[in-house]
Amino acid sequence: MLYFRNELDKNKYSTYQLNKAIENKELFKVDNGLYSDVEFVNPLEIILKKYPNAIFTSDSAYYYYDLTDVIPDYFYLATKRSDSRINDKNIKQIFIPNDLFEFGKTQIEVESVKINIYDEERMLVELIRKKNLIPFDYYKEIITNYRKKIDTLDIYKIQEYISYYKNESSLYDTLMREVF
Repeated sequence: MLYFRNELDKNKYSTYQLNKAIENKELFKVDNGLYSDVEFVNPLEIILKKYPNAIFTSDSAYYYYDLTDVIPDYFYLATKRSDSRINDKNIKQIFIPNDLFEFGKTQIEVESVKINIYDEERMLVELIRKKNLIPFDYYKEIITNYRKKIDTLDIYKIQEYISYYKNESSLYDTLMREVF
């Protein structure tokens, strides 16, 4: 279990007692101000504890949905545009307009940790939107894997997500040409 410093009972863990518990391996310092009762903690649990409102997106989502075998160099997290900046060298933060942030948010279990992630339909729309910013081979790999699972996708959701963007018709044309 993970604990922020302020969550540890002040009566039980003064600074001295906290340092003693760390020394005796009763608690382990995982990150600045973050402690655990187990020595090795899954990085996803740490991210979930530190950024509970963030949503996994982009390369992380494609990897967790098995649409690519490329392990991302960073954890890609979407946050509201009004949220503060995340200062972590292992995280790439993507700011999403507040009105579009919740669309497609779901939860899946990855490595025994339940994470917030955009659904596959939203990620398909994002892939098509960012097509020119993604390396061609990577894009083709993901599109090919989407084609294999097209029967499991909700077409109405995809159409709804596309309707939120200004270039709706070109996104829809690209989707029909490359996926269906």
